[in-house]
Amino acid sequence: MKHQRAVIAILMSGMTLMMIQSASAYDQETLSLLKKSVSEWNTMRLEQPGKSIDLYKATLEDENLTGANLSRTVLVRAELSGSTLNMAEMKSSNLTMAFIQKANLKSTDLSGSCLVKANLKRSFMKGAILNKANLQSANMRWTILENADCRQANMANTILFEANFENANLKGTNFKGAVLIEQANLTGATLSNNTILPSGEKASLSWSARHNAKFVIEPETGAITYDIPPALESLEQEPPAATPARTAVKLRNDNRKQEALIAEDVASWNKMRTNNPEVKVTLQEEKLEHSNLKDINLQQAVLTGASFEGASLDNANMAGADLSKVNFHKADMKSAQLQGANLQNANLDRAFLKGANLSKTNLSNAVLSGAMLFGANLSEANLEGASLFDADLEGANLEGSNLKGANITDTNFKNATLSPLTTLPSGKQATSVWATLKEARFISSKK
Repeated sequence: MKHQRAVIAILMSGMTLMMIQSASAYDQETLSLLKKSVSEWNTMRLEQPGKSIDLYKATLEDENLTGANLSRTVLVRAELSGSTLNMAEMKSSNLTMAFIQKANLKSTDLSGSCLVKANLKRSFMKGAILNKANLQSANMRWTILENADCRQANMANTILFEANFENANLKGTNFKGAVLIEQANLTGATLSNNTILPSGEKASLSWSARHNAKFVIEPETGAITYDIPPALESLEQEPPAATPARTAVKLRNDNRKQEALIAEDVASWNKMRTNNPEVKVTLQEEKLEHSNLKDINLQQAVLTGASFEGASLDNANMAGADLSKVNFHKADMKSAQLQGANLQNANLDRAFLKGANLSKTNLSNAVLSGAMLFGANLSEANLEGASLFDADLEGANLEGSNLKGANITDTNFKNATLSPLTTLPSGKQATSVWATLKEARFISSKK
């Protein structure tokens, strides 16, 4: 919380903030060394024990990093899915919002590390050390944590569907607000009077017994504070003032702080945008899957190639934004403001867009299969070549929209409004006959 307030204070300072998406936020040479040889990497760490390691948003997917020394390393939003990190040293590292799905972390030491909102889905973490690690709001569906040391770990608000804690040490672990713990496997796990249950109450013998777990009494401990490491700013010493290097570092740091804010605090983000209308928002290829971004102000933002899969974007303002090639698969976008936005080649498969404003949007070649567009405003929208297979356009406004070449197989047009300026998939203008066949309404003249 302390770190978040500092971030917000910086953002509210009134200075002009620029958000840019650099090709790589980390030192490419450092990353290349890690990928080349873990042995050489570990030698470098031994020779330079005080060196700060910044691998922010680094791509390490499917890499073999067995035994790598990644302690005190910035791996915020890093891509580690499918990687092998068995017996790796990752103490006190910052893996906030990192992607670690289906990774191998057998006997990996993550004690004191920050894994807030990390995605650990289906990872194999048998025997991992998570003593005093901060895993708040992490996704731990199907994660295997047999024999793991989770003493005093913060697992508040985590998702624990079918997580396997068999024989794990859960003394003092904080599960407050964790969901689906009833579907987790706690057989043989050790809980104590300091273990906090999802209800906020302390664990008991009876609760442990009902979940096939062990229960022990230990000395009472006070509430543990989990500090978030200073990973959103550069760990390196900034160069002297008025140099290109300093400018590059500042821009990168502003970008990181704002990336964190957009995912963590929508109200403060919106306030920042209101107070700094000149700010240019550029977050290309940003990953914000399953984020709660209700009411977010992303007007005129450049988000090309970003992913909002499964995100909550109800009432979001994305008017005039560049959303080309953005992934909105199964996103909730009820009443979203998207007028004038560029959604060319976007993936809106099964997105919920009830009542959304998509007037004058460019949806050419977009995927809207199974999308819910009940009552949406698509007037003068360009849907040329779009896939509307099984989409629900009931009550939608299609006056003046362009459906040339669109796939409308099994599309529901019931009570949708068409006009003579609506272009049909055939390339011809809409008629009352065509509208009747589709149970749509035809407005012969514009009001």
